[in-house]
Amino acid sequence: MAKPPRAWQRMLSGRRLDLLDPTPVDIEIEDIAHGLAFVARWNGQTFGDYAYTVAEHSLLVETLFSRLCPRAKPRERLTALLHDAPEYVIGDMISPVKAAVGPGYGALDERLTAAIHRRFGLAAETPARLKKQIKKADRISAWMEATQIAGFTQAEADKFFGKPDHALIANLTIVLRPPVEVRQDFTARHEALLKQMG
Repeated sequence: MAKPPRAWQRMLSGRRLDLLDPTPVDIEIEDIAHGLAFVARWNGQTFGDYAYTVAEHSLLVETLFSRLCPRAKPRERLTALLHDAPEYVIGDMISPVKAAVGPGYGALDERLTAAIHRRFGLAAETPARLKKQIKKADRISAWMEATQIAGFTQAEADKFFGKPDHALIANLTIVLRPPVEVRQDFTARHEALLKQMG
């Protein structure tokens, strides 16, 4: 009888994360930060000497979410910071690829999200209202990325991501940085939000 395929990944922390049945005990923020700091958004098709990573994107989304929802609680901000956390093991796929892969990708993402959220004291499933607000920040981030580093015209970005309120993006510029810097900033922001949660 054939053995079932291996479904776990060994993390740098030494944890073995079962992708089909992830548990909070096997999740460490250092693994998430490291993985996200080395996963490129836009399939790496961005200008600059460094990839624009999911960790950098996550920091920007949390900043934008905080501007959209200035009264948001620390746990809501942490949810925004971790909105793409499963990509530390499943990678980032552009929307057309996700559509082609089908519902299996979404189910895997949901299982990982639930385990990550439980690990850090968040609701396993993001409430619909909060999810919508984070998605709005995510789309604004995508518009900024598209126009600043991915070669889109503003008209193209407006068509695909919606035209953002320019007051929300005032003084925000995307700067590509070495992964080690982004990893440190992601970890530090996570720690700060956990402390605020008490």
